[in-house]
Amino acid sequence: MLSLVDGAPGCAPRTQVLSCADALRAGGADVELADATSDAEIDEALATGNRLVVAADTDSQVRAVLRRAVRRLAPPPSDRPDDLPGDRTVPDLPPLGVLPLAQHPQLITDLNLPSTPKDVAEAVLAGRVQHTDLLRHDGGGVTINGVRIGGGDRPFRGKIALDDLILSDGSEPIVTCVVANAGSYREIDGLGMCEPDPADGQLDVAIAVPFVHRGLIKRRTRIEVRRARGRAVAITPMADVPHVDDGTVTDLTRKRTWWMERAAAGWYIPAA
Repeated sequence: MLSLVDGAPGCAPRTQVLSCADALRAGGADVELADATSDAEIDEALATGNRLVVAADTDSQVRAVLRRAVRRLAPPPSDRPDDLPGDRTVPDLPPLGVLPLAQHPQLITDLNLPSTPKDVAEAVLAGRVQHTDLLRHDGGGVTINGVRIGGGDRPFRGKIALDDLILSDGSEPIVTCVVANAGSYREIDGLGMCEPDPADGQLDVAIAVPFVHRGLIKRRTRIEVRRARGRAVAITPMADVPHVDDGTVTDLTRKRTWWMERAAAGWYIPAA
């Protein structure tokens, strides 16, 4: 079991971790407990090849494990295996059990994963795996749920192209944009954005664009939401813009491309 630690290592294991470990041992499993505060420590846990339970508070912590798994397993383009599907750049990643701690990672709700120590342990022992899609981007990272770009009361401008479809050419303001894989981005600030399916092999992109209707007496502003699905999206902001990627907030400062890795991620789920 791997605990993702934001503070100093060496703290006593949390109650949820101990309960899950006890349930695993009761089911006949040998259990090792490890904390991770760095990529190197995550790599050590992945290198064992054992079934892995990730104890985490946030999606971004779970994402860190998947990012390292991709780094370990993604073949160079010059050495692409013949059996790798045409819409994939990585093989199937090692499946994970996700044990929520003080907070529940959103992916547990969106993917309908077990959430109690006992249920997580039973799923890992059963070994049944549910595969879902995963997003990669050209900055070297991965995304489980999705990305929100912009928002609030400061529209941004940018070029947004999904496959061969131009959703915005950069000439008009955009209230917000989402690139979604799972359900967290169905609605933003009361706007219905998209209906992502984490197992359909496509990413969902939606942009909200304001339009001003000039009447005889006053002007009215309405929001148009443009939606599309596809394999890859390239977003080029005209200026730095805030973006939230699986709960991690940074500025998007240059062109970034996200693409779909169909059914690349795996999660332990209860036996049927």
